[in-house]
Amino acid sequence: QVQLVESGGGLVQAGESLRLSCAASGPIISISTMDWYRQAPGKPRELVARAFRNGATNYGDSVAGRFTASRDIAKNTVYLQMNSLKPEDTAVYYCNAVRVATLEGVLDYWGQGTQVTVSS
Repeated sequence: QVQLVESGGGLVQAGESLRLSCAASGPIISISTMDWYRQAPGKPRELVARAFRNGATNYGDSVAGRFTASRDIAKNTVYLQMNSLKPEDTAVYYCNAVRVATLEGVLDYWGQGTQVTVSS
């Protein structure tokens, strides 16, 4: 019953901003990290950002300084604020909830992916 629901993707112009949200729902006891990945056509999947329970974050080199991840522990939600978007940011963005603990066990869950397209 655990589900990750993403929102906020869309089409924007270069230089503009976009905010992605990913909310995990279901009988969740805890989540370790909540991560953002992206994959563009013809390119490997890339870690964009990682948000830890203690508030720490880390970022891929290509987005550091432009993107900011944040976490709302109580809402089981992670956000990705994307500023100064570039055409090369165009990709499908995936949310990954790592080590999601329920009474059934501990598993990782992925969101369905959301398309971000940045026009020049």
